[in-house]
Amino acid sequence: MMDDTDPFLSLDPQGADWDRLRATGHHLLDMMFDNLRDIREQPVWQPLPTDIRSGFRDAPVPDHGMDIAAFGEAFREQVLPYSVGNRHPGFMGWVHGGGTPVGMLAEMLAAGLNANLGGRDHAPVEVERMVIRWAATLMGFPDTASGLFVTGSSIANFIAVIVASRSAEDGLSLREHGVGRRSLVGYAARSAHGCVSRAFDLAGLGSDALRLVPLDGSFRMDTAALRTMIAADRKAGLEPFLVVGTAGTVDVGAIDSLNTIAKIASEEKLWFHVDGAFGAMAALSPDFRKALSGLEKADSLAFDFHKWAQVPYDAGCVIVRDPARHAAAFAQTLSYLSREDRGVAAGAPWFCDLGPDLSRGFRALKVWATLSVYGTDQLGRMVDHCCAVARHLASRVSSEPALELMAPVTLDIVCFRLLDPALTDEQLDHLNGEVVKDVQESGLAVPSTTRVNGRLVIRAAIVNHRTMAADVDRMVDAVLSLAAKRRSGLSA
Repeated sequence: MMDDTDPFLSLDPQGADWDRLRATGHHLLDMMFDNLRDIREQPVWQPLPTDIRSGFRDAPVPDHGMDIAAFGEAFREQVLPYSVGNRHPGFMGWVHGGGTPVGMLAEMLAAGLNANLGGRDHAPVEVERMVIRWAATLMGFPDTASGLFVTGSSIANFIAVIVASRSAEDGLSLREHGVGRRSLVGYAARSAHGCVSRAFDLAGLGSDALRLVPLDGSFRMDTAALRTMIAADRKAGLEPFLVVGTAGTVDVGAIDSLNTIAKIASEEKLWFHVDGAFGAMAALSPDFRKALSGLEKADSLAFDFHKWAQVPYDAGCVIVRDPARHAAAFAQTLSYLSREDRGVAAGAPWFCDLGPDLSRGFRALKVWATLSVYGTDQLGRMVDHCCAVARHLASRVSSEPALELMAPVTLDIVCFRLLDPALTDEQLDHLNGEVVKDVQESGLAVPSTTRVNGRLVIRAAIVNHRTMAADVDRMVDAVLSLAAKRRSGLSA
């Protein structure tokens, strides 16, 4: 006979241990609130000490448990001070959202509920359907559009490429027979995110099947070149099936001419997909929404709520205009996943019919919380604020003789470069790269680098709702000061 009275049969606390766990939980929650409240007083980033790094790398698998309070203390000492820094207003290096206390609480609720949103009939599924409908409406898609939450735009773009390929002529046969000898090709600007090429790779099309279209003088897809490339591929016996427009390029934040691309896609009978990883959220702003004109004509859209919308990681989203095409690309019929007309197994179609994941977390809860608590009006003002700070930064750069603005500021990304007439372009590349690392290690700010027209430049992405004009001024001051120290060291 089994002894069901053994307390170790359950991982829940027993008796008074619930009270101790509750007290520890409140303490940890207060710790995180205090940390967020005082985030400006902390370094943006600091390197992980060698002893902590070694401790992680050498730690054995624990045979015996530890007190949750001791675990919380380990987190406070070994992890909390050494995160990437994207919550801090001085973090501008990459397009990472800053998160919010509301999102943090929603993540805690989702973890407590521990719902699997692969399918079945329960409230979290309806929440995700509701938020997908909201997202479609925000982006100008019909409220009948399909979609689901994923880890990020890398997977969202991958799903879109799969749906697009299955929507090509006789495309559904690819599910059974594979790509085989089909010569499907797609198009994206040279500035497209690397995940688009990777999506072609993972889909079995091969990364060479993605044609990279040259850019115009505004760092957007050259649509005349696109037409020429499509015609050349058709003449060569290939099968164009997809064109990808970008709303907010990773390097400079440019937005492709989406209306023109939509027109070409319609004329050529191609699937029109938009990668709007961060830029699509400009739709929250009445002032910047017009810059996305044509996005609403897309057949599919990938974007992230965890970037400009400030939802905690991860919360990517894919929207597909035609729900039938979306389902046809992924749906399976398996006996152990049978759909019923009532009971827990009701509620078809399930989200596992719309993507590769059967096990899925409740990402929609933190998006629901963010949109509900802040509202789209406040989030839109936040987008406007970020763009205003970016314009302030561009103005500050233009006023500094030692700096040069390297690309137009479309939304919230500013690319600039240190100048020195005594240095070659290659030496300037090295100087800019080293100064960025100096600034990061100072803890004052975190810009990053990219290349514009072949030259290495300093890149600042103003995505965090906490970033103010004073923060970008502090970053510029640090760049100039640390560059001066490097120059004096070189001349000594």
